[in-house]
Amino acid sequence: MTTQSLLAAAFMLALPGAALAQAPAPAGDAAAGSQKIEKCIGCHGIVGWRTAFPEVYNVPKIGGQHQTYIVRALQEYRAGERSHPSMKAIAATLSDKDIADLAAYYSSALSKTASK
Repeated sequence: MTTQSLLAAAFMLALPGAALAQAPAPAGDAAAGSQKIEKCIGCHGIVGWRTAFPEVYNVPKIGGQHQTYIVRALQEYRAGERSHPSMKAIAATLSDKDIADLAAYYSSALSKTASK
């Protein structure tokens, strides 16, 4: 096999992974997500909140964040690809549907108007 053939084969094998990486976030239900935020609002629902575990840092604002980013972040915490212990533990309890619903909620206007 020539070098060009090997490169072409490697490129073809990489295409499905590249396509998957660009896949849109799964459809979620923002209203359903608003009923699943109890594990999120304790940190992400307090303006200016800082945590002390595992270190002191400002908790990121997730309301208005892009849906695909939220889905990917939660999936990465659940898979152990991100290292924050509390987020890993919470994400481990979430189904794909929960993640999609939470992402739909936090990326929507509902997260800015909810009283919870």
